[in-house]
Amino acid sequence: MKRQHEQRWAVTTSFSETLRNATWADHQSAESEGYLSALMGGRLSEHDYGEMVAQHYFAYTALDTVSRRLADHPVAGRFVFPELYREPALERDLATIYGPSWRDRIAPSKSTSTLVARIHQVSDWPGGYVAHHYTRYLGDLSGGQFIRMELQKIYGYAKGGGVDFYFFDELGSLPRFKNEYRSRLDVLGLELDEREQQRMIGEVKLAYQLNTEVLTELRHVVKAAA
Repeated sequence: MKRQHEQRWAVTTSFSETLRNATWADHQSAESEGYLSALMGGRLSEHDYGEMVAQHYFAYTALDTVSRRLADHPVAGRFVFPELYREPALERDLATIYGPSWRDRIAPSKSTSTLVARIHQVSDWPGGYVAHHYTRYLGDLSGGQFIRMELQKIYGYAKGGGVDFYFFDELGSLPRFKNEYRSRLDVLGLELDEREQQRMIGEVKLAYQLNTEVLTELRHVVKAAA
């Protein structure tokens, strides 16, 4: 009697799913921070909201600067989309919130300075750059859209300043773009060995942590507003 062999079906998970699953707890932690809860609850002034916009400005200036430098890189360049650059939008938002002298009103927090330093530190490692790019932009294109709608209700902003950071009109369909982005992540995952995949997953988790610390440091705004 022939020995029967059980067929084993391999269950594969795409690299984009692996990244998402590996950081899901971190993602939830970032969303539950006190500052963001107070902001979404309409308990902060327009200038209190500007505190977060200012930190975004310094972080995205770094990210967009690195993106421009890596535009022709054979790996990192696949994730460089000029349509995503946020500096001009953030400048309009800050001018709306603080007026024409907005540059004199803002400064990077300690946590933001740490995040900016890390973005520059890993800029010569494609996986590191993509880790920070993915962490910020996929969040902006997903949960960030809910934040925009709530901020528009709370502060009455329209296009032209205040929440322009969250508008990505040049991308067209956001779901289609996000699917394309995830497809590029999946291709990248196939090109990486297991060690490099784990290294990149670790950097994504670190990126979430650093961004969460920026929100944590903004808790002083909530205390002052109480």
